[in-house]
Amino acid sequence: MTSKNMELLLVIILLACLNSFVVPDAQGDALISLRSSLNASADQLGDWNQNLVNPCTWSKIICNSNSEVTSVTLSSMGFSGVLSPKVGSLHALSTLSLKGNRITGEIPKEFENLTNLSMLDLEDNRLTGEIPSFLGNLEKLQFLLLSQNNFTGLIPGSLSGLSNLINIQLNSNNLVGQIPDQLFQIAKYNFTGNNLNCGFNHSHPCASGIGGSKKKSKTGVIVGIACGLLGLFAVGCLLWYMYKGKHRGYRQEVYVDVSGEVDRRIAFGQLKRFSWRELQIATDNFSEKNVLGQGGFGKVYKGVLVDNTKIAVKRLTDYESPGGETAFQREVEMISVAVHKNLLRLIGFCTTPTERLLVYPYMQNLSVAYRLRERKPEEAVLNWPTRKKIALGTARGLEYLHEHCNPKIIHRDVKAANVLLDEDFEAVVGDFGLAKLVDVRKTNVTTQVRGTMGHIAPEYLSTGKSSERTDVFGYGIMLLEIVTGQRAIDFSRLEEEDDVLLLDHVKKLEREKRLDAIVDRNLQRNYVIQEVEMMIQVALLCTQGSPEDRPAMSEVVRMLEGEGLAERWEEWQNVEVTRRQEYERLQRRFDWGEDSIHNQNAIELSGGR
Repeated sequence: MTSKNMELLLVIILLACLNSFVVPDAQGDALISLRSSLNASADQLGDWNQNLVNPCTWSKIICNSNSEVTSVTLSSMGFSGVLSPKVGSLHALSTLSLKGNRITGEIPKEFENLTNLSMLDLEDNRLTGEIPSFLGNLEKLQFLLLSQNNFTGLIPGSLSGLSNLINIQLNSNNLVGQIPDQLFQIAKYNFTGNNLNCGFNHSHPCASGIGGSKKKSKTGVIVGIACGLLGLFAVGCLLWYMYKGKHRGYRQEVYVDVSGEVDRRIAFGQLKRFSWRELQIATDNFSEKNVLGQGGFGKVYKGVLVDNTKIAVKRLTDYESPGGETAFQREVEMISVAVHKNLLRLIGFCTTPTERLLVYPYMQNLSVAYRLRERKPEEAVLNWPTRKKIALGTARGLEYLHEHCNPKIIHRDVKAANVLLDEDFEAVVGDFGLAKLVDVRKTNVTTQVRGTMGHIAPEYLSTGKSSERTDVFGYGIMLLEIVTGQRAIDFSRLEEEDDVLLLDHVKKLEREKRLDAIVDRNLQRNYVIQEVEMMIQVALLCTQGSPEDRPAMSEVVRMLEGEGLAERWEEWQNVEVTRRQEYERLQRRFDWGEDSIHNQNAIELSGGR
């Protein structure tokens, strides 16, 4: 090779090397174009460096194992530009979330190339134009969130063909015309705050023409009332109209306080997506000194955000994610719609290729279990009125999960350690969605028994199949914890008796009418014995061996409020007496005593011949 040719080759190699460092790939080019079109300031998305070929290291970006961009989340960042058509080249993209900005313009036609998209979240922006009909061709779409924009025209009929769609939010736009019938079959929808014709042949909250209002309220709480009975239909539509507003509404979900009236303090909040670094700093690198507790789903850490907000971070340790970040985010959002004053509110979450974290508000009085058995000497004992309030609040939270969520949520680990206490010692049920969250894609979900020994219902332990009556059993054991202050299983009782299980111990004392011996000694007899008796009776009704015999949580709430307990208790006593008599008869039948050998031989001789 001549020296001239050698020089030319070196130049070519040098140019190729320089090009690999300077020119971004198609994905990076699309993202840089998006940043530019959104009018991002110099300090926003500063690590989106166009001189880096691989954008998978950039903030707000998640990639799969093939280094393909699968998630772009740029929520509430104050962007005021438009959407870049080049985003359509991100063919592996499954999540695109740009909610809470001031983005204008239309949805680019190039978005029809996002065939792997499962979540499109553009709500609370200033987008205009018609909702593109090509969205109906994105077959994997599950979440279509376009509320609180300025979209006009008809709802495309093509959206009816999205068989995987589970959540469509089109409220607070300027849409007109008829709502396609099929969209009312979706699990969660909201079309309020438009000029839509809902028709009059549907038994849904919008059927009386409530979508005819063009009012776009920016405050308030949305209450979804599902009218199953024609006689209540007009009332449901009226309530829907009165309380419609900025936030998303969900079919067959009513957000109420414990008195049955609308609780204006409760509103569906936007989940925040935290960065790993943000939570790492907040928890002092997940220091052991910040551990608040540990359970079957992982450790919980106390943390403090940069704005001094105290949080609790649950770091999941038992999460299998073949479906990746999008499936986890979908399940998180489904859990987050359960909003009730007695349920722990989910603030946000964080995902990395190897981590799943949930962020909750910090409960300064920790858990009921802590206050019963682990409190410091200088901390006050839970008094009897507070224990009653905790029992009722927990029951109301579980009632909401079982009877007001669609689909209903089964806790599967109800116990004093999972009931937290806020600054007013109000009961707040925690971990209520984690069983579903962790097990959602496991094939052996019915045999994956979760819970704590002593709290697990017998049918769940033997079959692995749980139901809302499984939670009722756990709740009954928790009531016994509240009354006695003791653990569900305590081997120290072996020194005095055979009843290791708290349930057996309380049953024995109740039969002997020794109620005073049941109550937590820390109360120092500062309680009302009739109320103790009532709570014990409710607990024993909840912990019956057959799930069919246990009351529903709505009935438990009524009994705690003094309605219907006497009748159920009398019925239970009659059954229990008969059952015990039969048990004792069988015991005598097989209790041979000193003549056991003689009697046994006699029985054997009397067998078949």
